[in-house]
Amino acid sequence: MFVRDEATILHADLDAFYASVEQRDDPRLRGRPVIVGGGVVLAASYEAKACGVRTAMNGRQARALCPAARVVPPRMEAYSEASKAVFAVFRDTTPLVEPISIDEAFLEVGGLRKIAGSPSEIAGTLRRRVATDVGLPITVGVARTKFLAKVASGVGKPDGLLVVPPDGELAFLHPLAVERLWGVGAVTAGKLHALGARTVGDVAGLGEAPLVSFLGPAAGRHLHALAHGLDARPVRTGTTRRSIGSQRALGRRYRSPEELDTILAGTVDRLGRRLRGSGREDGHGRVCRTVVLRLRFADFTRATRSHTLPVATDHTPTLLGAARALLGTALPVIEDKGLTLLGLSLANLDGDDAVQLELPLDAHSGPALDVALDAVRLRFGTASVNRATQLGRDEGLSVPLLPEHE
Repeated sequence: MFVRDEATILHADLDAFYASVEQRDDPRLRGRPVIVGGGVVLAASYEAKACGVRTAMNGRQARALCPAARVVPPRMEAYSEASKAVFAVFRDTTPLVEPISIDEAFLEVGGLRKIAGSPSEIAGTLRRRVATDVGLPITVGVARTKFLAKVASGVGKPDGLLVVPPDGELAFLHPLAVERLWGVGAVTAGKLHALGARTVGDVAGLGEAPLVSFLGPAAGRHLHALAHGLDARPVRTGTTRRSIGSQRALGRRYRSPEELDTILAGTVDRLGRRLRGSGREDGHGRVCRTVVLRLRFADFTRATRSHTLPVATDHTPTLLGAARALLGTALPVIEDKGLTLLGLSLANLDGDDAVQLELPLDAHSGPALDVALDAVRLRFGTASVNRATQLGRDEGLSVPLLPEHE
């Protein structure tokens, strides 16, 4: 397993991104608790987080925790523009940038010492440039591996810089809570706690065999490696994204199966247009092999369901049929617990030269109709042609996305 000798990987992560953009653009909000989003909290400033406000929290609960907070509506275009400006700084720092989301990325700065300084100096310069050029606070973690760099940025927040030296990796990592391990959520953390593991060092001490036995081969080996600081993944650039997704926060009110189906259909329509490449500069579409449904219930538990198609496709009715089948299996749980978030991902994407499902190319039900409708929407707007069930309905927030190709 190759691991570099020097800490040359940066994980750069903007702090409370949406809320920070609002504070940047409105001086009256600076230093005050800010909540972005009313029904459901999309983001909270660190002043609001200090009161206990968290992302995805019900808006009423958040306002009760922090009565002094200023609640502002989201401005997705502003966040998208801020993200583009920050990534311009990233790519001016090094050509080796791997975007993770609109507000974070990995950067490889090995080999730049003679022209830009040490990795820690480069990280400091990057932070100053983002603050000066874009007006936003950003935290940077520096380490030999992507995992440790990401953990370092999390520990270093807000507005910090934390370097994990190669000879101090385990001393830094092992005292941290198990929730710091990549991929450990509430459910897995509960399982680890049941084994007596509260810290990363406890997980490392369990050994691989008990972890595999308790969590399964993939998760057990993954956590065993991370608990020992092992992560050989390089910073990857120039790769095509292997999945696209969209999610909708639903609040806490009851949603009927018919209403959920309408929301799901609208989500599939939007993802189908992205999948076929509508409006992309390169004009290339792709096809999907796996449909993944993600749900968050009112008790904050989560569930994921997936279906792999026999052959990859970009045909909207086929994708919608698979998504509806997945949602159908979850309806009893939704009726029991309630649903606060519905997300859908199209995964295992292939290029547009891949084999597609052999569907009739008539202009009433097949791919030809998808393409024709895409052309109309591209010229006259995404809402110019829509399902009858979508009329008069709010499609929800359009969350800023990374470009399809980096």
